[in-house]
Amino acid sequence: MGLPEDRERFHEIGEARREDLSEFISHGDLAGSDPDRIRIPVKIVDLPEFAYDRRETGGVGQGDDGQPQPGQPVDPEPDDGDEEGEPGEEGGDHRYYEMDPEEFARELDEELGLDLDPKGKRVVEEVEGDFTDTARAGPKGTLDVDEFFKRGLKRHLATDFDEAFVREGLFVDGADVDDVFAWAREANVPVSHAWIADAAAEIEAERGGSIEAVSRWESFDAMETAVDREPVMERIRRQGIENVPFRREDERFRHPEVIEERERNVVVVNVRDASGSMRDTKRELVERVFTPMDWYLTGKYDDAEFRYVVHDAEAWEVDRGEFFGIQSGGGTRISSAYELVEEILKEYPYSEWNRYVFAAGDSENSGNDTTEGVVPLMESIDANLHAYVETHPGGSAPNARHADEVEQALGDAGNVAVARVSGPEDVTDAIYEILSTESDEE
Repeated sequence: MGLPEDRERFHEIGEARREDLSEFISHGDLAGSDPDRIRIPVKIVDLPEFAYDRRETGGVGQGDDGQPQPGQPVDPEPDDGDEEGEPGEEGGDHRYYEMDPEEFARELDEELGLDLDPKGKRVVEEVEGDFTDTARAGPKGTLDVDEFFKRGLKRHLATDFDEAFVREGLFVDGADVDDVFAWAREANVPVSHAWIADAAAEIEAERGGSIEAVSRWESFDAMETAVDREPVMERIRRQGIENVPFRREDERFRHPEVIEERERNVVVVNVRDASGSMRDTKRELVERVFTPMDWYLTGKYDDAEFRYVVHDAEAWEVDRGEFFGIQSGGGTRISSAYELVEEILKEYPYSEWNRYVFAAGDSENSGNDTTEGVVPLMESIDANLHAYVETHPGGSAPNARHADEVEQALGDAGNVAVARVSGPEDVTDAIYEILSTESDEE
């Protein structure tokens, strides 16, 4: 095995020893990653290499003090290079396995069993495909001759009839124009009343008398038995297709099929309670749920935009850097955040954007704000998915009712998910609960 193979083998060992993805999400250092680059700690085995000391240039086998003399003692405990400290006190050489959001999304799909298949919404380009569409107008060079011929022939077959056969009907004893027209309708002959009247007038002119004075058949049945009716296709073969009266209305011109290219785009509005009750531990749990979902959706969509809203009794928009750390001393009115979300999403029409609204807090809310304010707003805001994450280390408090009330009101909506996180061990379950709801809806 050569050096390149050795190097590749060492990298494979390093990747295999990187932190488990679920373990990283629940307990790892998420702050060490960027939105477009996820860095997962991995203990790398250093590559072996030769060390050269160019300070001495002695001959082969020369020692530190020159050539050893016979009987010179050899140090039985060579210096192992360790400095002061207990064995194992220093950690290994931690490096990072880096992945982009696309790889992160693929691995999270595999690890959690997700199957989100985003749909494109916004049209970014229209391209021309094959000439498979037709229209009534167009350049003469694009005339679809086959379609033109088929339409003309089809119309001719539907309207043509054996004129000589119909004229014989006028020679039935006692039959007038109305009688012949009624007989033709019963026999499925596509002739008009006006044509029969014109034919009767021609016969009268030829005979110099009334049509009633001319009779050749006792009845229509007798006439049909004695006179052969020439089929339309036989008549066309005899006369030739040049006698088929093609019309301008039969023309069809070829056009290329228009194919719309749609971009898989998404806007995610993350909402967090910043009131005085949201201490550090609760905020950390919010970060552990929201950050991996941001990475996941970035990897799933072609274009992903993120907006961040925090609230106490009022709501305001912040950037990502402030979102997880900011804290106020005020009370809580969650509907204020959804009022701001509704305004923000006016910039992203639902017909053109996939939309997610993720909110988190400790489920404490003022009065009847959840049922009278939040729930109606969630129902009115069109989104692929609404989610609420309750973060309560050690379990919910007695006055933490918001998650329960949302679940009770909207649990059957199909695009609403509620998850509860009491500690880091619940984080991946919460992510699955939220994202699998979207997968089911898709």
